[in-house]
Amino acid sequence: MKTVLCFGDSNTWGFIPESITAPYPARHPHDVRWTGVLAKKLGPGFRVIEEGQNGRTTVHDDPFAAVRNGKAVLPALLESHKPLDLVVMMLGTNDLKAVFGVSPGEIATGVKVLAQMILASDSGPKAKPPKLLLLCPPAIGQHNHLPDIAAKFPNAFNDSRELPRHYEALASSLGCPYLNTQPLVSAGSDGIHLDATAHATLGKAVATLVKSILPPDA
Repeated sequence: MKTVLCFGDSNTWGFIPESITAPYPARHPHDVRWTGVLAKKLGPGFRVIEEGQNGRTTVHDDPFAAVRNGKAVLPALLESHKPLDLVVMMLGTNDLKAVFGVSPGEIATGVKVLAQMILASDSGPKAKPPKLLLLCPPAIGQHNHLPDIAAKFPNAFNDSRELPRHYEALASSLGCPYLNTQPLVSAGSDGIHLDATAHATLGKAVATLVKSILPPDA
């Protein structure tokens, strides 16, 4: 049995785009979320652990939402779920918020901090590090119809499209597999979150990569 930890934000949690203006967020059903699609495509030889949180950042404390710093929670997750064969990480979208004031390159540096924590940990089989699959998150869409969201992400439309080159360079330097999700999926009606079709596409693409990284009979 291979164990895969999916570490991400609201697009791993399964936030439904249309619920952005609702009193509380709604979540895609488990089998609709990309992690659920991944689990189904991988089959019984794999265990997929979903660790997505709305608003999660790479290394930043959000002054308006408690306990969103990925760096703070990652060690506990690696410890509690080990042994892990693979960590699939997709973070960086929330770092685009104006409150953090960081560039696309600095967002990738935050991802690097997390990646190095994973690759230096003893959370893999036989107390060795797990493997890492790095995903660049989807590009941010237009928010003209959602002025409050647009104010939080004023430069995200352009900056999110700069992320792939930084993430690709990071993955190359770390020697880990990489997937740019931006050519595959687009944000839904709120310009941030994935709809059901996009979740299905992403889950299938990640499953193909995971099978190549962790052959079932390996």
